[in-house]
Amino acid sequence: MRVDLLTREYPPEVYGGAGVHVEYLARQLRGLADVRVRCFGEPRPEPGVSAHRVPADLGAANAALQVLGVDLSMAAACEGASVVHSHTWYANFAGHIAKLLYGVPHVVTTHSLEPLRPWKAEQLGGGYALSSWAERTALASADAVVAVSAGMRRDVLTAYPEISPEKVSVIHNGIDTDEYTPDLGDHFLTKHGIDPAVPYVVFVGRITRQKGLVHLLHAARSFPRDTQLVLCAGAPDTPELAAEVTALVEELGASRPGIVWIREMLPRPEVIQILSRAAVFVCPSVYEPMGIVNLEAMACATAVVATATGGIPEVVDDGVTGLLVPIAQSPDGTPHDPARFAADLAARVNTLLGDPSRAAAMGAAGRARAEEHFSWARVAERTHELYERLV
Repeated sequence: MRVDLLTREYPPEVYGGAGVHVEYLARQLRGLADVRVRCFGEPRPEPGVSAHRVPADLGAANAALQVLGVDLSMAAACEGASVVHSHTWYANFAGHIAKLLYGVPHVVTTHSLEPLRPWKAEQLGGGYALSSWAERTALASADAVVAVSAGMRRDVLTAYPEISPEKVSVIHNGIDTDEYTPDLGDHFLTKHGIDPAVPYVVFVGRITRQKGLVHLLHAARSFPRDTQLVLCAGAPDTPELAAEVTALVEELGASRPGIVWIREMLPRPEVIQILSRAAVFVCPSVYEPMGIVNLEAMACATAVVATATGGIPEVVDDGVTGLLVPIAQSPDGTPHDPARFAADLAARVNTLLGDPSRAAAMGAAGRARAEEHFSWARVAERTHELYERLV
C-alpha cells in the first residue's frame, strides 16, 4: 500500500502541532506501508519527501490563493497512491483533488477547524473565505475524517453537520517519550538568559489569538515577583497582534524582573531542556483541538496549567498531571470575561508555584500518563487500520 501524506509543515519547517504530528506519524507508518510525504517549501533531502513551492505567477497573490496553487502541484504528484491523507486546510484541497483525479480514498486529519478560528480573517482577509471553502469541501467529501480528540470530533460534527458521524473517528496525537524525556541541564537556559536558580513559568507556542498569549500576559501581572516568565513565542499572525504582544511584554517588563522572550523557533533539544526545568508549563489557549505541546511538557515531567477547552481535558488530568482553568467562551473562543479568565489562570499557576512538591508530583504523573496512553506507534497502527478499511 502506498500512502501519500499531504502537509504544509514538515521538518525542518515545522511551527505547529500538525507538523509535529506528520513527522512522527510518517516515521512510524514507514514500517507498515510505502509512505510518501508531500509538503510545502524548500526541497528536503529525506528520501520519499517532496516539497512544492508557490507557483511563480502567484507570488504576489493572496496567501490563501498561493496555498491552492501549491495544492494543485501536490495533487499532480499523487498519481499512483493507494490512499491520500491530508493535514490541515493547507493540504486538504490537494487531497480532495487527488481523490477526484485518481479515484483513491482521501483521509483528512483535523488539527483545527476554520469556522472556529475567525480571527484568521485578520491574517488572510478574503482568503479566509477561500480557506474555509477548501476545508469544508474536502471534509464533506472525504472518505474518512480523523479527529485528534473527542472534543475535536464534536466540533467537526457541529461545524459540518453534513458529515456522517460514522465517518469521523478519534485517534489522539502522540508523543515520543524517548526523545521528550527530562533534561535537567542548564546550558540552554543560560544561553537564552534564563536564570537556572530562579523558578520560571514557561509558554511555548505561536503568537496567534488561538494560543491565548495575551491572556497569559495579563495573568502574569499577578505572578510572584521572584518568578521568571519565559516566552518561547514567535511567528505572529499579523503585525497588529505582534504590536499588541510587544506592548504587553514591555509593560510587564517595566514593572517586574525576569521576563525572557525568545522569539526564534528553537531546536528541539533546547525546548526540551527549557520545558524540563520549568516550575510550571502554561497553555492559555482559547481553542485547542488537542495540544501536543501539553504532552511535550508532561513527557518532560513538568506540571501543566491549561485551559479546559477543546481536547485539552483529554490530555491533562485535572488535579493529577496539572490544573485546568475554567473558561466561559463565545463560539469563536473569546472568553466572556477575559479578566476572570486571566485571574483564574494566575491563581492556578500561583498554586503550583507555591507548592513545589505538588508540582513535582504532577510532573511525575504527567510523564507516566504520556508513556502509558500516547504512543506514536499506536497512533500509526490505528491509522493504518483505517487505511486498510478504505482501500
